[in-house]
Amino acid sequence: MKTEQELFRSFTIHNQLGMHARPAALLVQTASQYQADIKIIRDEEEIDCKSILNVMTLAAAQGATLKFVARGEDAENALNAIESLFEDKFGEA
Repeated sequence: MKTEQELFRSFTIHNQLGMHARPAALLVQTASQYQADIKIIRDEEEIDCKSILNVMTLAAAQGATLKFVARGEDAENALNAIESLFEDKFGEA
């Protein structure tokens, strides 16, 4: 029996407007491309990264750090893709 991989990473929001609708949608779209179960933890709250409503309720401003937990065979690839979004400031200046 194969053990499910579980990975943790934290990312800081650097884009000026924080996690508003556009970056939230990009995050959900990216996460949804993977089979891994991906959660975001912020201030003791854990939400589903593949739910736009959940991501929007974070109201995460610039400078906020979000912890991601991914479980599954493609967890590392999923977190790498999410990391790229944060590094690129979700395509915003």
